[in-house]
Amino acid sequence: MTTLHTKLWRDLTRLRAQVLTIAVVVAIGVAGFVGMFAVHDSLKTSRDAFYADNRLADLFAGVRRAPVSLRQRIEAIPGVAEVKLDVVFDAQVDLTGVVQPVTGRFIGLDLSAAQAGRQGLNALSLKQGRWPERGAALEALVSDRFAAASQLKPGDVVHAILNGRRERIHLVGTAASPEYVFASQGGAPDDTGFGIWWIDGARMTELFDMQGAFNQAALRLEVGVPERAVLTQLDHLLEPYGSIGAVGRDRHLSTKIVSDELAQLKVMGTVLPAIFLAVAMFILNVVLSRQVATQRSQIAALKALGYTDGAIAWHYIQLALVIAGLGVAVGLGLSQLIGRGMLGLYDEVFRFNRLTYATDTTLVLLSAAIAALAAAAGTWTAIHAVVRLRPAQAMQPPVPPMYSKTLIERLGLGRFLSTSARMVVRNLERRPLRAAFTVTGIALAVALQISGAFWLDAIAHIVDVQFRQVQQGDVLVNFHRPVPVTVVRELQRLPGVLDAEVYRTEPVKVTLRGQTKDTAVMALRGDAKLMRLVDEDRGALALPAHGVVLSGLLAREMGARVGDRITLQFRLWNRRSVEVEVVDIARTMFGQLLYMNLDTLNRLAGDGDGVADAALQVDPAAMPAFWAAVKAAPGINSVFDKASSMTEFNQRTERNMGVFSSILTLFAVAMAVGIIYNAARISLSERAWELASLRVLGMTRAEVSVLLLAELAAELLIALPLGALAGWGLASLMMQLMASDAIDFPVVIEPSTYASAALIVLAAGVASALLVRRQIDRLDLVSVLKVRE
Repeated sequence: MTTLHTKLWRDLTRLRAQVLTIAVVVAIGVAGFVGMFAVHDSLKTSRDAFYADNRLADLFAGVRRAPVSLRQRIEAIPGVAEVKLDVVFDAQVDLTGVVQPVTGRFIGLDLSAAQAGRQGLNALSLKQGRWPERGAALEALVSDRFAAASQLKPGDVVHAILNGRRERIHLVGTAASPEYVFASQGGAPDDTGFGIWWIDGARMTELFDMQGAFNQAALRLEVGVPERAVLTQLDHLLEPYGSIGAVGRDRHLSTKIVSDELAQLKVMGTVLPAIFLAVAMFILNVVLSRQVATQRSQIAALKALGYTDGAIAWHYIQLALVIAGLGVAVGLGLSQLIGRGMLGLYDEVFRFNRLTYATDTTLVLLSAAIAALAAAAGTWTAIHAVVRLRPAQAMQPPVPPMYSKTLIERLGLGRFLSTSARMVVRNLERRPLRAAFTVTGIALAVALQISGAFWLDAIAHIVDVQFRQVQQGDVLVNFHRPVPVTVVRELQRLPGVLDAEVYRTEPVKVTLRGQTKDTAVMALRGDAKLMRLVDEDRGALALPAHGVVLSGLLAREMGARVGDRITLQFRLWNRRSVEVEVVDIARTMFGQLLYMNLDTLNRLAGDGDGVADAALQVDPAAMPAFWAAVKAAPGINSVFDKASSMTEFNQRTERNMGVFSSILTLFAVAMAVGIIYNAARISLSERAWELASLRVLGMTRAEVSVLLLAELAAELLIALPLGALAGWGLASLMMQLMASDAIDFPVVIEPSTYASAALIVLAAGVASALLVRRQIDRLDLVSVLKVRE
């Protein structure tokens, strides 16, 4: 072992507390980086393998009703390699022992192909049981997530209203589909209220009167074929049959949600670890600056003995690399806990065939390289000036700082400060950069805590807006086919119904200045109360008697402004094209939709006044009787129970986001302790002679402690409001980076979140101060006063 290696070991031992705290900050940065990117890579690998193994289609198209004979024309489109035509309908399902009905999406299955192992596109993976068989009994598979949430198993019997007829369905197995990795009725996960069912395709066409017809098409393209041209031709071909717009895989609901989740993981794995590594670099710079300053004479001696500048610089860089290496080692272990825990949460949402956690070697090497570079950068700025000194210069103590009146004293306010307070102010002003770095680090700890906790505030706000302001009704029902608006009277006669309103959702193609978009228009009554248009800033909006209101997301994508005239082409029935004026733009959180008065839409569409949706307000005491009546109503196709959906949504988000918030809270505490403890220890080492002198002059331990820790307290109090502002900024940045064309998440941070973040970091600061206070109480006055550094 060389002399420098011995010195390195002794320095590490003497600085062990600071080494540990810095290593913890590095470890958290590495753990976040490796853990989140490993989860991202594991999910992406599993998703891609699942899509490939089960042959997920490249294009999807829905129609009202089209003849099967179109297959040849679709296959003839240049670039199309394979076509699958399906019959798909939503229906009301009655589960044994469950009071309210749930919604099932029924899909026809080619039994002979499935049993022979040649399903074609969007193939199912059988999870439990067996494939359905053709016979007197109607057998079905159900999505495994819905089965698990509803406690269904092969052998159970349920009932469903299929095209107005109550059918007895025998469950024979569970399955997973690449087309429904994320099965959703309206964009939010609801495993208890919405499930996918596969039944015999021949029986499906009979039950829904779809012989020789289909209403959903899936296409696989040849390798290298651009999808845009195929989408255009497919949409044109299906347009006469009520096409609702063909989309590529990237815009398919399930695949888009999975892709958005992966993109969010990349943001989290980049932004948050960068904060920790930047803080670790700052702490290393401060600690090693102090270390180099106290070892000037040792550096001079090493130079006199023949050690080169490079060897001495490398010695201190090694000190930083050892700390970083310790942090990387701990961080890699911690990343396994974080990554596997997060993957377990994702496994409950995305059921792939194989979902295993794996850390790529490249990811490990990259994290080590980033940590090493951060450590070296923080070290070099601390040592480059000193190691270049000549031995004679290095032997001399550093030039003492120039003391002068502070700004407060020059303003004439010094007389209001005690002697101790003036000492604190002078010390802060003497080292403004160090004070600024400390304040910034503490503020980032507060910001990190806020960025983890604000998600719960945002979700609570989303629930309030969507379930209490927009959907003020208790139940939403959908009819199999359009019905007259007079259906309101029949709905109001159902047990417990206090009020009922109809509304209409119609697929349309929007054109503005040559740009087109497939979306939908929601038409509400002028006096609607149970289903409303709510603007984030202005609250509930009354729909005008003319024109159309655009959602903010749609207006932003199309560059639309109030006063523009857009062309609407209705897709399902008369397929009219009309020109309407944009009379308002509403800032809504979800969807690229248009909103219109119901009477106006019916007049423009020219297809009568039929509606297919209604919102109901129901007396909670009469819910059992109401649900019994709904189950017996053959015209009701599907239902949405707001209460059960809210419960499911809250339970899922509070658990997942609660875990995420708890992890970030622990990380923020660790970062705050690392910054505050190191700042206090450095300040103590620099001012030990001064504090010991004051003790000899008669000051008590408490008075000396206050003198040292008051500086830290001042930095902490300055950092808290700055941290609150930085927290809002970090939350806004993350929302911008995670934004998509379908979701506009609000940045909502409650005062309690700011307060709890400040209190948590304040508590971490107090704990760090108490640790340093013990060091002050243990000062050996004789030893400290022997030699001035």
